Amino acid sequence: MQPRPAGNGNETTTRVLVVEDEARTRRHFADVIGSDPTLSLVAAVGLLEDALLVVERETPDLVLLDLGLPDGNGLRLIQQVAKSGSRTEVLVISVMGDESSVLAAIEAGAAGYLLKDSTDAGMLAGIHQVLEGGAPLSPSIAVHLMRRLKQPATVTAVGDTGLTPRETEILRLIAKGLSYDEVAEVLGLRYNTVASYAKELYRKLHVHSRAEAVYEAMQLGLVGGVGGR
Repeated sequence: MQPRPAGNGNETTTRVLVVEDEARTRRHFADVIGSDPTLSLVAAVGLLEDALLVVERETPDLVLLDLGLPDGNGLRLIQQVAKSGSRTEVLVISVMGDESSVLAAIEAGAAGYLLKDSTDAGMLAGIHQVLEGGAPLSPSIAVHLMRRLKQPATVTAVGDTGLTPRETEILRLIAKGLSYDEVAEVLGLRYNTVASYAKELYRKLHVHSRAEAVYEAMQLGLVGGVGGR
């Protein structure tokens, strides 16, 4: 992909749209984009419908896309871009690293798939890899997909909740009263990564608040009680 002229036409820049509903994570991604002089931020939005409008009006060079949005699945945006025939590329960045999510995004037309535990440098490297015609995948996703090609599917969810071991671990810590910052410190993760995992486990449990999540954790026997150790 050839970037578009910027400024007086003597320089070029790649125009990027950030789609992420968690406000703190969205601002961070926007800042990372702004730190690269070869990239420019078209917009940073938190809703699927807003993203669809920006893509239609602005035709960015690349969309950095979270799949789990409050008003719909990001797959819809990938599909729209593919149908439009535009040169816009979509790079997914998500906490959802399961086979079905990854394959659905790639089959819909995503150029790459990164997990949110990627470093800022890794995210920028992924963006540039897409712009150079590559297909970046987080190492754990690549390994996971290779294993899935070689053997039957294995159950990775915990019980009937659909939660992965990491999501279950985070739910337990949230139920014990830890903040996202404290959970991040305990697990050695970034705040943004913990917030994204929490959003996904809330979606799977069909809850909308910490109190509901704690209640569900107690019902599932994941914790002995609120504040219990």
